[in-house]
Amino acid sequence: MRHRCVPAACSLMLMLVIALPLFAAQADATLDTLPSWLAFMHPDGGKTDIDSWVVLSCALVMAAGTASGGWRIIKPLGDKMVKLHPINGVAVDTASATILLTAAQLGMPVSTTHSISTAIMGVGFAKNPRALKMSVIERIVWAWLLTIPASAIVAALIFEALKLKIPGL
Repeated sequence: MRHRCVPAACSLMLMLVIALPLFAAQADATLDTLPSWLAFMHPDGGKTDIDSWVVLSCALVMAAGTASGGWRIIKPLGDKMVKLHPINGVAVDTASATILLTAAQLGMPVSTTHSISTAIMGVGFAKNPRALKMSVIERIVWAWLLTIPASAIVAALIFEALKLKIPGL
């Protein structure tokens, strides 16, 4: 039997579905700061504003990345890990944005992807623990565990190669 939405509840739900991603985006942005070595991107010498060319470049690169391969990440999270409905999306957005804002207030670096992924897992578990597809979760966790050492190895190899080319580095 399919559940029908009461009109007032549907209107509230629609407003939440629109407003919560904005809240989540703002929460995500609170963690984004430029390191001091990128101060040249600020028109006022690193005080407040970022040049519009930087914002536009970032937006274009992020859009291209999402268009070219984003569905490889989005589909497993929102469909293959557990089947989500709009109300579940509201819970995921609320939980992940709260985690991001709390971490930002405490000065803790937190991955947006990790917080959203675990919020999806939590909502799926609350909905029905057996509905979670553990094979998808296992692949995600292995990717998280292998990313840091793999990045460190690649960085070390690049640094060693640069030391050979640039004496005194």
